[in-house]
Amino acid sequence: MALKAVCVLKGSGDVVGTVFFEQQDDSAPVKVTGEIKGLTAGLHGFHVHTFGDNTNGCMSAGPHFNPFSKTHGGPTDEIRHVGDLGNVTAEGNVAKIDITDNVISLTGQRSIIGRTMVIHEKTDDLGKGGDDESLKTGNAGGRLACGVIGIAE
Repeated sequence: MALKAVCVLKGSGDVVGTVFFEQQDDSAPVKVTGEIKGLTAGLHGFHVHTFGDNTNGCMSAGPHFNPFSKTHGGPTDEIRHVGDLGNVTAEGNVAKIDITDNVISLTGQRSIIGRTMVIHEKTDDLGKGGDDESLKTGNAGGRLACGVIGIAE
């Protein structure tokens, strides 16, 4: 039976969305789908952050989920944080999400359940920006909206 999770994104402005996660079994990739509204056109960094804590807005979610202490990278890079899902593209203020990722999981050591999904204001440079911040955050800028990833029916 497939494992499922969901995240409702809310921010301080008009940015809202719902993201769905589905994994057929422990070793299968995770299918990430959904929609985020209220974004400016273009690319926006999209990451899983360490803590499922939104008590201080999106800032209390902590850094990108990185249990293996690697540097930031793109979703297809061998060296990346577990939570590095790259960018989503907004067209007409809406980003439609359709990602398949082989690193995140809904079980085990790489599980994203109980962590926070964050949509950022800027493009994630995928760790290729040539500075220290690029290797931590991809220079993706402020956190527009976030939500805790929970188990779904």
